[in-house]
Amino acid sequence: MTLHSPGDFWVASGHHLCDLDAEGRLRATSDLWRAFLARPELVPPEEACDAERALHARLMENPLAAVEVAGLADPDAAENWQVFLGFRDKVAAEPTLEAAWLKLFRGNVGGIPPLFLQMLTHLVARAAMEGEGDAFTLRAAECLFRTQRAAITQGATLLADEEVVDARHADGDLGALGRLLTEAGAPPREVELDVLSEENAPGYKARSDAHDMALDIAESRQGQFGLARALERFTRHMFGETVRIRPVPVIEDRNWTWHVGLDAEATRIANALWDGKKVKQADLARILWLGVLEFEDPTRVVKRAQGRPVYLALAMDAAQRVRMKPQNLVSGLPLVEAEKAA
Repeated sequence: MTLHSPGDFWVASGHHLCDLDAEGRLRATSDLWRAFLARPELVPPEEACDAERALHARLMENPLAAVEVAGLADPDAAENWQVFLGFRDKVAAEPTLEAAWLKLFRGNVGGIPPLFLQMLTHLVARAAMEGEGDAFTLRAAECLFRTQRAAITQGATLLADEEVVDARHADGDLGALGRLLTEAGAPPREVELDVLSEENAPGYKARSDAHDMALDIAESRQGQFGLARALERFTRHMFGETVRIRPVPVIEDRNWTWHVGLDAEATRIANALWDGKKVKQADLARILWLGVLEFEDPTRVVKRAQGRPVYLALAMDAAQRVRMKPQNLVSGLPLVEAEKAA
């Protein structure tokens, strides 16, 4: 089992509770499942019946044990446990967490709580970033599993963790940037929430689990390139495909062949443009990042897309939230294997 070091990052993902296979992919251990079971959503509340407490204790002893939920007094609790056990069994049926992630998103994730999917994505993203030393790439990779709040101001396109922004809002400890991120149109004053920079980048790993550093993904900024590198690493780790991604300010391609929206808003806007529909300027302004993806091995790509770039887009919604869906790459990339699986 791998123990984390002082220079580790995203320790809260639980990756150090996993074993690794020869390709560096994660294998769930009993300790990892115990970490899931220790979540407040699964720990029996004070009013829980004895049967539920016994069930939880049994699973903490042997997380893969077969248990019966029919005897629980609370039908809602029984349903919640059934959902968790279904998720556990689907993940445990695969050789690695990466294989489970792909199987789930190639199939039907309906009924699986978003929290469990986020935790699984956090884990596989951590494995994908193993050995990465660039703080901008690592901070950009947080977007794979954490919702961001966007703000465009003074030439910057800033992303800050939504949960952190909301927590500071509740505590009244926002600073000017925090207020800008929570109140659309608020004028910027002093920036009190740290923005990742060359100066503070060496301290990123130590505070990475706090998710309290904003990232600037504006054109020519380090964060813009960091997002491209994070997506390259994730694609290589999850799909076994070596790709090169470069950020671009606009798409100017009359032979535009393929695109992937990295979130629901970007997908909607890109699909409308693809269909030749008129898109409002306000919608176009929601697009925060564009990239061009090219495969190292074109034979791995469906014929229609061979030799052609794949355009990537990331956007914010009307509430200035950025909810990246890395699972869009599962169905969106023009891979031959994906076409066969469909």
